[in-house]
Amino acid sequence: MKFGGTSVGTGKNIRQVASIVSQYSKEYKIAVVVSALAGVTNKLLEVACQAKKGDEKLVKEFIYEMLQKHKEAVDSAITDKALQEKVSQIIGSIIAELEKVLTGICYVGELTAKSKDYVVSFGERLSAPIVWGAIQDNKLETQCFTGKEAGIVTDSNFGEADPLMNFTTHLVHERLNPLLEKKIIPVVTGFIAANQDGIVTTVGRGGSDYTATILGVALKADEVWIWTDVDGIMTTDPKIVSTAKLLPQLSYQEAAEMAIFGAKAMHPRALGPVSKENIPIRIRNSFQPEKQGTLITKEPLANTKKIVNAVAMIKDVAMLNVNGAAMVGAPGSYAKVFDVLGRNNINIMMISTAASEANISMIIKRGMLSRAISNIEIALQEKGGLVNEITYEDDVAVIAVMGAYMKGTLGLASKIFDIAAKKGINIRMIAQNSSELNISFVVKEKDGIEVVKAIHEEFNLDKT
Repeated sequence: MKFGGTSVGTGKNIRQVASIVSQYSKEYKIAVVVSALAGVTNKLLEVACQAKKGDEKLVKEFIYEMLQKHKEAVDSAITDKALQEKVSQIIGSIIAELEKVLTGICYVGELTAKSKDYVVSFGERLSAPIVWGAIQDNKLETQCFTGKEAGIVTDSNFGEADPLMNFTTHLVHERLNPLLEKKIIPVVTGFIAANQDGIVTTVGRGGSDYTATILGVALKADEVWIWTDVDGIMTTDPKIVSTAKLLPQLSYQEAAEMAIFGAKAMHPRALGPVSKENIPIRIRNSFQPEKQGTLITKEPLANTKKIVNAVAMIKDVAMLNVNGAAMVGAPGSYAKVFDVLGRNNINIMMISTAASEANISMIIKRGMLSRAISNIEIALQEKGGLVNEITYEDDVAVIAVMGAYMKGTLGLASKIFDIAAKKGINIRMIAQNSSELNISFVVKEKDGIEVVKAIHEEFNLDKT
């Protein structure tokens, strides 16, 4: 069971987590993975960046704020006074270590990828003992681990580390299985791991889901449950369409598409380990635990007649167009463009190109647009004027239409684009991969909500 940031956002919420664990521990062997308290990871990143500028005053204010926040959570999550005191002491020592780290960054004036991972690891390191204490408060046997202590070993790609699954499986099995056999509940920090030298790494933002599926595979779990603050994966964002419905079951492929396109309930990388081992995932709401949520399995829901399952909109993106007559017939010209973006840590979300090879259009995060334009211009002018012109549109949104049974459905793309045309909305760019699980297209951001509503209505997704 993995509990996200809002599920452990306050002491009261942590009591609810302990209650859920207590309820299910009567029937199952349970391992628990926890995120940092809501908002803590972002604050750690912000303060680390300020510490690099030598702002010791801000560091001291932040340390006091963190201490108060977590002690308040301890006091409302745990009723036993002796246990409260024990957890508070653990929190105090971790906070003291965090202060030393941030002060050191102030003096050095440098924040490397390695030290950034170490700083952000404190969020989960502070929340896990509180959850551990709350479970103990429910008279259950439990032990607390960091991801490193549990045995999760990764490469040294700080910030986006990948697990070494064979080694991890061996260590996790060795360290946690004996506890589970005795019905002792391990509470493990999400997000955090270590490389082979024991140096702290993290598996990417939102990575507690990933930790849960890594442990699920290593422990040969029957299921992985992701507890969050939504009922499951929906047909669209309910803030856009109030009649959006819960999807009761999805395939791994469908869930991956939806996670990539902003479905709040799931981290896209988390599906990798479980899909190989065919371990089901459930997305459930920790605030409404009686609901069954969304089940993610190898196969999509068999008795559905829905061709389209969901429609999503991604905002805060920009369309970048690279044009050049010299690109035509020049082997590796696209690779040179992608290489420039890759070296500057700019992720390409969507690509479309014409058979003429003279133009390539890409969707990237809007905040990366200036960096992308300047670096492509500098790098490719140096390579013999490969590019003639770089244009962009920074007021666009991506609409993604998804469904397992879209594959091979004649006229589907025509129907989707016709919906936009009837609304008088122009499509700026189109992309569809060979899996045919997803048709993505770009419109002006001001038109995005109208298109999503129209597609949702046309395919009767409110009747799922």
